[in-house]
Amino acid sequence: MRKRFAIILLFFVLASCAYAETIVLRTGARVKGEIVFQNEEVVIVRDPSGARSQYPRAEIAGIEADAPAVTENQPAQAEPEMPVKKVSILLELAGGAGIQPKDTLGGAFSVDFLVGSHHIRNRHIFAGAGVGYHGLFLGGAKYNFLPLQVAVRMPFMEQKHAPMFGVAVGYGIALSRDYVGGIYTGIDLGYRCQLNPNTALALTAFVQFQQARITATEWVPVSGTPDQQVAFTNTTGRNLLATGLKLSLYF
Repeated sequence: MRKRFAIILLFFVLASCAYAETIVLRTGARVKGEIVFQNEEVVIVRDPSGARSQYPRAEIAGIEADAPAVTENQPAQAEPEMPVKKVSILLELAGGAGIQPKDTLGGAFSVDFLVGSHHIRNRHIFAGAGVGYHGLFLGGAKYNFLPLQVAVRMPFMEQKHAPMFGVAVGYGIALSRDYVGGIYTGIDLGYRCQLNPNTALALTAFVQFQQARITATEWVPVSGTPDQQVAFTNTTGRNLLATGLKLSLYF
């Protein structure tokens, strides 16, 4: 009888030593158990009864180690997680078609450099501001702008691979005296891959809108004297569009 009691007591002692972690949920609940599997998206915990529970990373506030534990599925000392950067950089390269509605079709390219945060409310949401260089080739004309902008890039779900949505708004500064810039807006829709807590890649389809005012000089012959011409300067508003594909790197 004493031998059986000693075996049972030893079993519970070993069990209590093996389950050396406490999962703290964002709701305030605490789950004690052994982590049998974990990655960037999910943590699987086995409690002392042997039952397994799965918790998304987004619902976990922290993991507390009560004591060193050695199991078959977990090393004695887990590697520390990569610290989350407070400031992130977003670099975007894009190319596609340039459009002047009801008039001209051509090409477009853009480069954007933004600085901001890639972690807002414990999600991989980027919000920041920056500058870019946008070029449009419409017919025989070339329009270059320097957009000053604020932008938000947000995944639809907190997973390693997830669809995403982005929006930007600002002012495009014209880089030529022949035209004047105006309001700039951009919309992105595509797919993002989270490589690690601080780095991600995204491929999106984009639409960009740029206001501009074009100044053109036209020479008109004088009535009755074809050899003489008079110059007329005309300033008109233009809406310039660009659409295509964009590659983004968050780091």
